[in-house]
Amino acid sequence: QVQLVESGGGLVQAGDSLRLSCTASGRTGSIYVMGWFRQPPGKERKFVSAIRWSDRNTNYAASVKGRFTISEDNGKNTVYLQMTDLTAEDTAVYYCAAGYPDRTEVAGAYAYWGQGTQVTVSS
Repeated sequence: QVQLVESGGGLVQAGDSLRLSCTASGRTGSIYVMGWFRQPPGKERKFVSAIRWSDRNTNYAASVKGRFTISEDNGKNTVYLQMTDLTAEDTAVYYCAAGYPDRTEVAGAYAYWGQGTQVTVSS
């Protein structure tokens, strides 16, 4: 089993930046990809970004590309999501995910999930 713990969420104003962290523990050797998803109120969970630990290959949802940056520290088993130029549309619960997904943008492809951290952007 792998446990994921997110941190860094909060209330910010439009245009601000925020950095989320997700630290993995347990059987971290089974992790091939770590990703971020988000779920706005009343909506479905959607892909934000993912990073492959072996070569740090990354991908992003079109809505965040150029504003968000995913990175990882393998030594700390931690992945980060640096978010800049935030807008009200970024308001959501952000979830960290990990596993060996065949498609990194599909939530169901991940085996492990964190509890989520709330990000609220006021306009």
